[in-house]
Amino acid sequence: MRMAHPQGRGVPAISRAKRTGWTRLGTTALAAVALVGLTLPAGAQAEPPAFSRDYAPAPGRDLGRDVLGADDGWAAEGAGTTGGAAADDARVFTVRTRAQLAAALDGGSPVPKIIYVRGTIDANTDAQGRPLSCADYATDGYTTQKYLTAYDPRTWGGQKPAGPQEEARAASAARQAERVELAVGSNTTLVGVGRDAVLKGASLQVKDASNVIVRNLELRDAYDCFPVWQPNTGGLGDWKTAYDNIWLRGANHVWVDHVTISDKGHPDAAEPTYFGRNYLRHDGLLDITNGSDLVTVSWSRFADHDKAMLIGNGDNVTTDRGKLRVTLHHNSFKGVVQRAPRVRFGQVHIYNNAYDVPAGADYRYSWGVSTESRIYAENNAFTTPGHVEAADLVKSWNGSALHQSGSEFNGYPVDLLAIHNSYNSGSERDLEPDVGWTPALHGPIDGAAKAAKDVARGAGAGRIG
Repeated sequence: MRMAHPQGRGVPAISRAKRTGWTRLGTTALAAVALVGLTLPAGAQAEPPAFSRDYAPAPGRDLGRDVLGADDGWAAEGAGTTGGAAADDARVFTVRTRAQLAAALDGGSPVPKIIYVRGTIDANTDAQGRPLSCADYATDGYTTQKYLTAYDPRTWGGQKPAGPQEEARAASAARQAERVELAVGSNTTLVGVGRDAVLKGASLQVKDASNVIVRNLELRDAYDCFPVWQPNTGGLGDWKTAYDNIWLRGANHVWVDHVTISDKGHPDAAEPTYFGRNYLRHDGLLDITNGSDLVTVSWSRFADHDKAMLIGNGDNVTTDRGKLRVTLHHNSFKGVVQRAPRVRFGQVHIYNNAYDVPAGADYRYSWGVSTESRIYAENNAFTTPGHVEAADLVKSWNGSALHQSGSEFNGYPVDLLAIHNSYNSGSERDLEPDVGWTPALHGPIDGAAKAAKDVARGAGAGRIG
């Protein structure tokens, strides 16, 4: 089994009161460990979170106190998005380790908080900060080879995996999830310090939370040690992975800005093939599902990944109607195979983004027009090698409408709606240009060529002006 970063049994987030007064693991700390249900390796010593408050912003500006500007996309609707800007001094933290980050997040509590991330934090580490591999998570006799032998379609057939090896896989996966899934609660600002703030292997879970800001961070390699085999997916079966770098579920008023998200370190293309399918280790980069609403994603980089961004999680989830209002502007999608984004139900404004398909890269489509989606796209630039046609940029699954204007393809103006309808009329129904709404919340919209240059200079972590 290929070993990647991971972690042993989880350390639950602990409240500020329970953190107070920790020293090295002695009688008092052992009592505290018992109190909060902390599990540590035999003989281990637990260190206190030891938050520091040494963040020194540039004169006149503190990114942690920044709020979303008026009219800056759907997240500016109503009261806007302020994150943890109202936090008092006791709820402002600088964190350097996974343990410190988890404690500062406080289990996803809604108390206003500002968390500055300094340096690289690896989510796949134990309570003492030691790296954890996939083997450290594996339990109950799980191994990749045993799993492959148990569920080989030639002998197992097309049934859903069940039995000892699937149970062992699920138990092993749960151990990793305890470490890498980090709950981000309402009224939180999570911001990187400087140009080199990295969250490695983490999956930020913004679930049923409101008023959240994530900025100036590189999020990389949310690596799943224990993919599950799904025999009937896509007709041939497929490997399903668990972690998005950021997953918004039932969240609202969220601003994601100047982040860089990729699989850096463990590209799926380098993984082996099992049962005739790529052994995927990563899910989405940023998924927005389960009735999430009022989201702005700006000035960010999405790179070298298969399925980048899913907005809406199912054709039959009709409760998403009237929600999933998302703005994407001034983002870079480079080396992204598909879902940039794929949309169901939502009103999604896509403007001034840059799409770059490198030579030789795998590519399927950029905009996925799915059930009841209402994408309003303006002035986006696409740069592709010769084997990618303009007709490849839009894919429809039961979609009915797409507004697009000002699109450029390799420097030339194109009407992607007309091209889609002309080239795909035999396999997909024509899309109508009227999506039933016109965006009102946005800043200046530049021409596609200028926007692409601005994105190249300014998008991503460490590039906030």
